[in-house]
Amino acid sequence: MKNNSTTVKEFILLGLSQNPRMQTFLFFLFLCIYITTWLGNLTIIITVIITPSLHTPMYFMLANLAIIDISESTVTSLKLLWDLLSHTHSITYNGCVSQVFFFHLTGGAVVFLLVVMAVDRYIAIYKPLQYMVIMNPRVCIRLVVGTWLGGFAHSIVQTIILIQLPFCESNILDHFYCDVPQLIKLACIDTHIIEILMVCNSGLLLTLIFFTLLVSYTVILVKIRTHVAEGRHKALSTCAAQILVMSLNFVPGMFIYDRPFKLFPEDKFASVLYSLLTPMLNSVIFTLRNSEMKNNIKKLMKKKGVAIVFI
Repeated sequence: MKNNSTTVKEFILLGLSQNPRMQTFLFFLFLCIYITTWLGNLTIIITVIITPSLHTPMYFMLANLAIIDISESTVTSLKLLWDLLSHTHSITYNGCVSQVFFFHLTGGAVVFLLVVMAVDRYIAIYKPLQYMVIMNPRVCIRLVVGTWLGGFAHSIVQTIILIQLPFCESNILDHFYCDVPQLIKLACIDTHIIEILMVCNSGLLLTLIFFTLLVSYTVILVKIRTHVAEGRHKALSTCAAQILVMSLNFVPGMFIYDRPFKLFPEDKFASVLYSLLTPMLNSVIFTLRNSEMKNNIKKLMKKKGVAIVFI
């Protein structure tokens, strides 16, 4: 059934709370999170760009992760902040579909970039002498472009299937942004097969990649502990940070998408962690666990006359 059967022109987002005072509190909370996300990730991007010693494949990937984190956070945060401030919770049909598209575009790009970062660490540990030859600038650029193309392919499948659904009755979304699980439940047709397709395109994909990466990092950690003498602490710290970031990105996503779309109250908490907190925490984790990055950020801040303290 095609989109011309859709009579719903807008959706109502119930958000995280209906209490005006709580909405005010949440506005300032998520505003702080959003600003912190921008500042943390922008600091990483600028530091990598202006520091010659950080012009390596690993930091190139880290800077691109920061760009994606800013983009991913913006997709959901701006609409959420506006709704909390204005106490209006409507979004047009086209706006809702667009939000789904860009949310899964950036989310998919993050997933594929984390795969690339794992490959980068594998080559650095197992083929250190050939590392800079294999991971040359042209290859790195192609890999980053590939992550965006992978995110686009994932997102466009989600969007194409979604716009085929007719919405002709309820338009109430018990969420703070438009996403596939909630929208499917509002469709006027039997969505059993579509739910299975969506789970395969999101949940199953996340699960397969997550466990593949876990195995890969286990192999890398074994190699580090048994063979690598110099730089062992730095390598362990880098891998630990990547594993933590990977878990923050994958586990909430698997909870949301890795099942037929039976909605749970905990979905909102998982979505907050997945879409709002994780983009902020990624920069914090990589900065605090990377002494080279911390030292260069300190130097940058001193040059600009800004004092900054790292825990």
